Amino acid sequence: MSAKTNVTAALLAGAVASLIASTAGAAPLSSAEVKAATAAHKEKCFGVALKGQNDCAAGPGTTCQGTSTMDFQGNSWKFVQGGTCTSIQVPGGAHGSLTPIKS
Repeated sequence: MSAKTNVTAALLAGAVASLIASTAGAAPLSSAEVKAATAAHKEKCFGVALKGQNDCAAGPGTTCQGTSTMDFQGNSWKFVQGGTCTSIQVPGGAHGSLTPIKS
């Protein structure tokens, strides 16, 4: 193989790996992941996830894990330790919610 072929193959492999990694991050939570979070006494907390770091679907604009379009989006949720959601304060003085926050 020539050096040019090796570089092209390496670039292609890197691109495929990046695509797979980004797709995996946008997948819905599996039932096993949800069960594990529930067993660890976690609860869904709306309005506390950073952009792209929500745990799963929560309505328009969040089709699956990692798809929230802005920080603290009211209809995106993140698993947090049970009993702590409503005490989590976000910038602007708002708090986490156990139900979707309407904008």
